[in-house]
Amino acid sequence: MGDPITAISLWLDGLLAGWGLAPALIIVIKALLGVGALATAVLLVDIFLVWVERKVVARFQDRLGPNRLGPFGLIQPFADVIKLLIKEDITPVGADRIVYNLAPIMALATVLLLWAVIPLAPTVVGTDVNVGVLYIVGVGALGTLGIIMAGWASNNKYALIGAFRTVAQMVSYEVPMVIALLVPVLLARSMGINSIVNAQDSYWFILVAPIAFLLTLITSIAELGRAPFDLVEAESEIVAGFHIEYTGMKFGLFYAGELLHALTLSGIVASLFLGGWRGPGAESFPLLGIVYFFAKAFFLYWVIMWVKYSLPRIRIDQMLNLNWKFLTPLSLVVLVVTALLDKALVGVQPWVYVLVLLAANLVIAWVTLQILRSRARKERQRVAEPRPIARPPAAPVSSQGA
Repeated sequence: MGDPITAISLWLDGLLAGWGLAPALIIVIKALLGVGALATAVLLVDIFLVWVERKVVARFQDRLGPNRLGPFGLIQPFADVIKLLIKEDITPVGADRIVYNLAPIMALATVLLLWAVIPLAPTVVGTDVNVGVLYIVGVGALGTLGIIMAGWASNNKYALIGAFRTVAQMVSYEVPMVIALLVPVLLARSMGINSIVNAQDSYWFILVAPIAFLLTLITSIAELGRAPFDLVEAESEIVAGFHIEYTGMKFGLFYAGELLHALTLSGIVASLFLGGWRGPGAESFPLLGIVYFFAKAFFLYWVIMWVKYSLPRIRIDQMLNLNWKFLTPLSLVVLVVTALLDKALVGVQPWVYVLVLLAANLVIAWVTLQILRSRARKERQRVAEPRPIARPPAAPVSSQGA
């Protein structure tokens, strides 16, 4: 069976029509069933991500990881879920109960909403919105709103500081992220995620915009609040941050939302720059397209884990300096150069188009490295210069004593 998704859809059409349901009602029922199936599949993958994360960090740190419950410790995540479900649910004194309980639900629900516009295969698309990139930016900001709600409603100063840091981090890194996301929009001449994937039939956009790809990946890590940008949960400074007062499954929802958000952003980056579901035979066999999509998404997820478990946390002033003094100007330069070259190369052969844009990105990267090298040299000289010793002023000589 080449396309089981379409076959199931046609079978449901015949079944529901045989029950005498109206065509409009059939569409609504199929949409609800599709949403339920996708949400269930994504949440099951989220449970698997707990095991993946522990195994990967164990390998990085020369440990074994989960290896007792089930083969290779595969049942350990289910034991953790049961533990969180039966743990006591504590609400701190003075907390705003409605906002406090709504925050973890919003943190996870907004991540699930992002999957509505991600094409998993040629025939597996939640909804083909023509402003999919704008939808991703808007819904992603709602997840940050859940963190702010948690920090404010917990009636805890550490949680509130974590929420304030989230605001500073989001306001900063949303700017270069949006600018970098405009590059694939410009190349595909569409804001729809499905259209951007379809535009990569000849070449992936990472070949013509590697710097935009790196900028999107870096800002996505900052958006996630993962190391080296994990100032939202800096345990050495604010104990645990915004979720310090949450227990049981409410904490589990935050944890699940963070893991799933990492995979979700990996899937979005894979769709924008790595061709999404595209690969040999994917158009003929949609299930193969799903395999390609998740292979690319899990590779980027592994890169995010690699960065998280390899780099130390940076200070908040360093984080803001990196954004406003480096990432934002660089993203603007990349966007302007890409726009000018894209307009100038209309009608040329695809291989010429790819080579010219790739060369332009390499030139921008070389100039950027030279500027950084020069600034680093000046900073080293400034630090190495001996500082003049401040001598106390000499005491005035008394004329009588003379």
